[in-house]
Amino acid sequence: MTSSDWADREFPNTICLFDVDGTLTPARSGITEKMTNTLRELRKKCVVGFVGGSDFVKQKEQLGGDALGMFDFCFSENGLMAYRLGKKLPENSFLDYLGEERYTKLVNFCLHYIADLKIPLKRGTFVEFRKGMINVSPIGRNCTHDERCIYEDFDLEHNIRADFVKALQKEFADYNLKYSIGGQISFDVFPIGWDKTYCLRHLEGEGFTTIHFFGDKAFEGGNDWEIYSHEATIGHSIKNPDETEAILRETFNF
Repeated sequence: MTSSDWADREFPNTICLFDVDGTLTPARSGITEKMTNTLRELRKKCVVGFVGGSDFVKQKEQLGGDALGMFDFCFSENGLMAYRLGKKLPENSFLDYLGEERYTKLVNFCLHYIADLKIPLKRGTFVEFRKGMINVSPIGRNCTHDERCIYEDFDLEHNIRADFVKALQKEFADYNLKYSIGGQISFDVFPIGWDKTYCLRHLEGEGFTTIHFFGDKAFEGGNDWEIYSHEATIGHSIKNPDETEAILRETFNF
């Protein structure tokens, strides 16, 4: 049965879930007023949520300070940190899953691998610890926007991240981990099943019969692929926020 919390929506048994970076916002940029208005109109039609690998602090930087008020569901770190109507839901932890010893071995391997990489730029924060994963960046997450673009071109030409992932898969075959390349400069490492489909656990019992998902990395190996191709969702592969808006307005007629 659909929750009475959604009784004011035209389609109370439908939810739209969105990737953030590149889907609701331009890459590593803030949400536009146009998209904010589109989401406001969409919430009259159905339930609205976002799901991303970043922590909530970074997501708020892109979505604005009122992210909790703009969305019915907020799924940070793929749903390991989650909010429903502004109220926090139970958490889980990557560190608890692996244990300190195995976690340290994984991080040490990543740092040694990056130290030996021959790439044009290296900055800082090569391994970022998050609640449900680690994010690994060969160039380092402290790079500027221009440096990010330079690295992305280099990575596409030389398969830096793809080869890095293959090395990790071989070294840590017994860790039961998943590797997902997303964005311009990094990839995520997390337990199998802790990809963006993890957030669907929080929707069980809500009575949703239709779950739309929008993402710009909806290809095998991309960090939207698992939820985009999941049997419970209607997946929309988009190229940018303008395409997201266009599909929403056509689908929901507003």
